[in-house]
Amino acid sequence: MEQRRTRRFNLQLQLSITRSGAERVALLGLTKNISSNGVLFTAEGEPDLGGPIEYVIALNPEGPQTVNLRCIGKVLRTEPVDCSGNDDLSYQIAATLERYEFVRDRAKAAV
Repeated sequence: MEQRRTRRFNLQLQLSITRSGAERVALLGLTKNISSNGVLFTAEGEPDLGGPIEYVIALNPEGPQTVNLRCIGKVLRTEPVDCSGNDDLSYQIAATLERYEFVRDRAKAAV
């Protein structure tokens, strides 16, 4: 039986990678599970293994005020995801969650 130090929550939330290593990127993804130490998600691009990563998780995107969780971490694992019948290649990525901050969407809040 696998034992983990922290509880994982199976959540499918929109995610965007904004920085991979030193490079600014714009890759979309979807979380699979989240813990206080990290996140497992799928994305359309493969970040550098072991490198730093910055990603933003959208919390309550359909609500009256969008709140995003901006995270900084390190890429622990990447593996291709089988997309049968689809030419686009996706990756499953495990990344640490070392620092984070909540960022509110001011434009939506003013409506």
